[in-house]
Amino acid sequence: MDLGIAGRKAIICGASKGLGKGCAMAMAGEGAQVFLVARTASDLEAAKKEISGQTGAQVEIVVADVTSDSGRDKIMAACPRPDILVNNAGGPPPGDFRDWRQKEWFDAVNGNMFSAIDMIRRTVDGMVERGFGRIVNITSISVKTPMPGLGLSNGARAGLTGWVAGIAREFVRHNVTINNLLPGLFDTGRGSGYLAYRARCEGVDADSYLTDYFARTPAGRFGTSDEFGATCAFICSDKAGYMSGQNILLDGGEYAGTF
Repeated sequence: MDLGIAGRKAIICGASKGLGKGCAMAMAGEGAQVFLVARTASDLEAAKKEISGQTGAQVEIVVADVTSDSGRDKIMAACPRPDILVNNAGGPPPGDFRDWRQKEWFDAVNGNMFSAIDMIRRTVDGMVERGFGRIVNITSISVKTPMPGLGLSNGARAGLTGWVAGIAREFVRHNVTINNLLPGLFDTGRGSGYLAYRARCEGVDADSYLTDYFARTPAGRFGTSDEFGATCAFICSDKAGYMSGQNILLDGGEYAGTF
């Protein structure tokens, strides 16, 4: 299937590794010009080499912190007219809510709610003017089923979800969609790190905990970054113009709810 995004300019945040890199790889494979955003230059250079080598696509890097205003300025200077925006920022650390004060909460809301909102503010009107736009916010399964120990992430990402539910309906008639992609546990540092944290909380060996955990889940494994990237690329395609304001779970069937 031709996704119709060849030549489109795509800003991919958190793209030097993990899920963001998977999204960049998939869109580059479809011929999009991808702008990889992350904080560490060496990781970005490695990702650029890998993605351009495998796809032959034009790949640009932007060394910037998307959770800072100056970082977002730098991203927009590098790609002022994006067709596609993938919002993605590292999640806050797990812990006990009794230990979190204002700083921890403000950092979480800034990283996992406000930074995405501000990137949408900076890009959506231009997409409307050009008659095409795809915005995907990488959030978490925790929006649907809060995860123990991830209270900062649960709260901040739920706030972004509520905001998107209102704003997405304003732009879809202009062929600009805004959706949220909710990953479960994937083969990333974040995914394995969370299971290691749960093992420590329960006082058991991490490898044993992982084996027992996947024995209880429908898919019985981590998701792959390639699977995630392919899903994101479809949501960003010209085939998905009738999908907006949705929360799309990609979790191997782990969420057990009907709705």
